[in-house]
Amino acid sequence: MARISAGSTPLQVTRDDIVDAAVRVIDRDGPRPSMDDIAREAGITKPRLYRQFADKGDLFTEIADRMTRRAFSATGSDMTLMLAPPRAALRRVFTDYANGILEHPNVFRFLGQSPAQQSGSGVLQLDLGREAAGKLTKMARSVAEAVPLETSGLEYLSRALVGAVVAITDLWLSDSDRPTPEQTAEFIDQATELVWGLIDGFLRRQGIAADPDTPIFATFAAVNQARSADS
Repeated sequence: MARISAGSTPLQVTRDDIVDAAVRVIDRDGPRPSMDDIAREAGITKPRLYRQFADKGDLFTEIADRMTRRAFSATGSDMTLMLAPPRAALRRVFTDYANGILEHPNVFRFLGQSPAQQSGSGVLQLDLGREAAGKLTKMARSVAEAVPLETSGLEYLSRALVGAVVAITDLWLSDSDRPTPEQTAEFIDQATELVWGLIDGFLRRQGIAADPDTPIFATFAAVNQARSADS
């Protein structure tokens, strides 16, 4: 932590340092941080904080971006859902996702329960879901085009997936200050089956019946083979 003492030369405090400080404040004090508390935690004055961030909205957007990257990293590479049976792969994804959230539950509460933050330039919408859905669509499109698979509707599927996960994450975190292992296990089970149901529905609309306990690449290979035989 980049703290300064009286009479010392101020240390260089970066945007990342300030985000680190904000995350610590939210972890410790809950999902309603003040800019004074964040500046104090970073060891700087509030005017110095505002030289790094235009306003409160700018800082909160940076927090949202970091947490989006952290949550999205749980999905792994483009091949995560291809090389393992979907149900097993999704369970692994949501186990990693849940473990990541449990490191900073108040930060995710802050992002989920405080969708709008007042700033000097007005009210800024922190759309965690839109960013994650955009990344998910890009990843899904690259997989679909390699199969090949009809990509129409992928944006809707991605928004539905992210929206469902954000909603049930809020439900899971609202049960207690710190979810129990049993609550977390239930969340992982429910998230796995809900997300698979949405993916399965999307595939079935294209005439593809996928087994959640069979690697998805094997299903696509069989579909491609059948299509080649018909052509």
